[in-house]
Amino acid sequence: MCGRTCLTLDPDQVLCACQYPKNEIKTDDRNEETMEYAKPEWRAEFNLGRSYQASYNIAPTDITPVIVSSAHFTDGEDQKVGRVVVPMMWGMIPAWHKGDYRKHGLTTNNCRLENLMESKLYRGPFKRGQRCVVICEGFYEWQTSKPAKPSERAAFLVYVPQQEDVKIHDKNTWTPDNIKLLRMAGLFDIWEDESGDKMYSYSIITFESSKIMSWMHYRMPGILETEQQMNDWLDFGRVSDVQALAALRPATALQWHRVSKLVNNSRNKSVECNKPMELAAKPEKPKGMLAWLTGRKPNKETQLPGTVGTHKRQRSHDEESNDKKIKLEPKECQEPNT
Repeated sequence: MCGRTCLTLDPDQVLCACQYPKNEIKTDDRNEETMEYAKPEWRAEFNLGRSYQASYNIAPTDITPVIVSSAHFTDGEDQKVGRVVVPMMWGMIPAWHKGDYRKHGLTTNNCRLENLMESKLYRGPFKRGQRCVVICEGFYEWQTSKPAKPSERAAFLVYVPQQEDVKIHDKNTWTPDNIKLLRMAGLFDIWEDESGDKMYSYSIITFESSKIMSWMHYRMPGILETEQQMNDWLDFGRVSDVQALAALRPATALQWHRVSKLVNNSRNKSVECNKPMELAAKPEKPKGMLAWLTGRKPNKETQLPGTVGTHKRQRSHDEESNDKKIKLEPKECQEPNT
């Protein structure tokens, strides 16, 4: 399953990170130093006035960059392995839907591979070759393999292995040139409103988790690890439906780290969302005058600068006088309220 992603690159940086070999790759063995790379084109569709916004916490209905074959926009024979990046809305809009595109009532952020060919929603786009690749720095997943309330489930950022010195959560350690984006197979469609304005939208293909992720969740996205898989999935003119489906297989190498519960709320877009839980900064609480202005009185959690407190309630002057033997210790930071 995939219900939240992270992509913090602007459009130019996305194109840089999505460079691909000019010549078709037949094997995974290649000399990267001598390989020539091409940069995809950014094709900004109108999408009813909506546009891509980089974010540490991307949710369904957001607009994100998606890779498709350039053959969708040209008939040129020389474009059969060319790539175009198109911003699309996460969550496919049914082609038959009338009215507000946000009110079709279906959950379409993921497409189950097992039901793809029987699905009224997905069979058409698949047969028309509308295959796409959804890119991100990583996706967030909540551990469902252990019993827990939804709000208490552990959250993880899942990503592909990086170079030794690259830390996916620290942009000071990488550039668009050396980051390895996670690439997920998807399907897209084009919906039109009554005025003929178009909205591009997509769903991410998922299947039963392999051993690499089954400890975390019973579903996982179809991750494309090699350039050959990318080509086979995108090139609908050369690669048949059966061959394309064969390119979807469980990932062999993934990494992850646990993140804080900040990511549970899709309105939280903080840089802290993708950091390992032990590194995520804990939110400061109002102090002094700010606490007064916000209607909160200083207590054990909101002491004035230079004071300490460890008790569960405010103490009166008499209590303070009668309790001289208590040794006060500096308080520790509180866990963030989520």
